[in-house]
Amino acid sequence: MPISKIGTITIGQAPRADITPILDAALPPHVTAVHSGILDGLSDEQIAARFPPGGGGEGEPVLTSRLLDGRAVVMGKAAVHRAVQLEIDRLATREGCQVVVLLCTGEFHGLECPPGAWLLEPDKVLLPALEALVGRRRAGVLVPLGSQVASEVEKWKGLQRAPVFAVASPYTAAEGEVAAAARTLVESGAEVILTDCMGYTAWHREVCRRETEVPVVLSNQFLADILKNML
Repeated sequence: MPISKIGTITIGQAPRADITPILDAALPPHVTAVHSGILDGLSDEQIAARFPPGGGGEGEPVLTSRLLDGRAVVMGKAAVHRAVQLEIDRLATREGCQVVVLLCTGEFHGLECPPGAWLLEPDKVLLPALEALVGRRRAGVLVPLGSQVASEVEKWKGLQRAPVFAVASPYTAAEGEVAAAARTLVESGAEVILTDCMGYTAWHREVCRRETEVPVVLSNQFLADILKNML
């Protein structure tokens, strides 16, 4: 049966004004989309109580996302993982989505989709493709939080050459901060810049290109292109 309905999950609040237009542009006319977020309808206090950084124990990785009003929020990964799985189940079973797309480049081990539905996880789809794309070149990886760099080193260990990292939040960094991060990557030897967060947009890409003149790969656009080929 042709795919006619997909669901997307942001680890923030939906709809994501920065990501949704990119995905919607990839959808053929016969496909509808349900956009959801694990923080939908929650107050600041509820988010802090349910997704506290470090709530999964000392050294727990953190993730960041965007609220409807544009503010950024930082959350503990363990609680996010549980909420994402619940939302996958809801979209596939109650909403009837045939494809569920996770809008986060973080690594989530053990996520499952109910039988009959596809689960599109960026870390499982984009990572191998980007490793092949980069080849023997040195990649520069742009990440939102300094505290994520240690886990990023492990994530990108499959690259033929060790990557370099720089930090600039897609949600709070000013143009100067993004430009400085891009320059740092190239000065450290990067020949291509990979944006390791769905929140980086065409604006971030243009800032990086203007400062460095090296290719810049947007994770959200890459994912949209893959999704388009499925539908």
